[in-house]
Amino acid sequence: MSLPEIVSRGEWRAARAELLLKEKAATRARDALSAERRGLPMVEVGEEYVFEGGDGKVTLLDLFEDRRQLVVYHFMFAPEWDAGCRSCSAFLDQIGHLAHLRARDTSFAVVSRAPYPRILPFKARMGWTLPWYSSHACDFNRDFEVTLEREGELVERPGLSCFLRDRDRVFHTYSTYERGLDGLGSTTSLLDLTALGRQEEWEAPKGRASAFGAPAGSEHIRYHDEYDDWYGK
Repeated sequence: MSLPEIVSRGEWRAARAELLLKEKAATRARDALSAERRGLPMVEVGEEYVFEGGDGKVTLLDLFEDRRQLVVYHFMFAPEWDAGCRSCSAFLDQIGHLAHLRARDTSFAVVSRAPYPRILPFKARMGWTLPWYSSHACDFNRDFEVTLEREGELVERPGLSCFLRDRDRVFHTYSTYERGLDGLGSTTSLLDLTALGRQEEWEAPKGRASAFGAPAGSEHIRYHDEYDDWYGK
């Protein structure tokens, strides 16, 4: 196994300082890319998708849970499988407490093509409490290009889609797939994919910070059990 070169502390600091310049440039480039992503147009979702969850049948609008934004993780779980995808399971394992997303008026949900009775025991086995729904009875997976037909067979791929709600109208703002999921999972990484972003004053385009009553900025971050009712529900 090839290991890093051994050097003095002074040499390490010099090399680290040189790398830090590149890391800061990458951060600025990432912020610029996120701003460009927030500038994407959006398309209205007119289809009446029906999902099945713990409370029975629900619509895409219901998945918002009365919040302004929705992030959907497309979990690979085909109807004939006995368990969900291992890589998708590793992705869900790193999702943090949802209170921090909800504090930015954003819901998170998992959607798979497997029937809900197959999802439920696997979800219990993994110990997850994330909202998870079955799209078995609708074309949601096909329409959002995570169930594809190749050589006459249906294949699954992982993905993530973001939606924005304006009263009862739902809009699709962004999707990413496969390697586009690399590095995602934290609250800020997920918010950076949404149309409203982190909702902080420094973000472009201007006018989306705290637009819906949620105080923005790191000074308003709370322990996940200390957000008030407006945030946490």
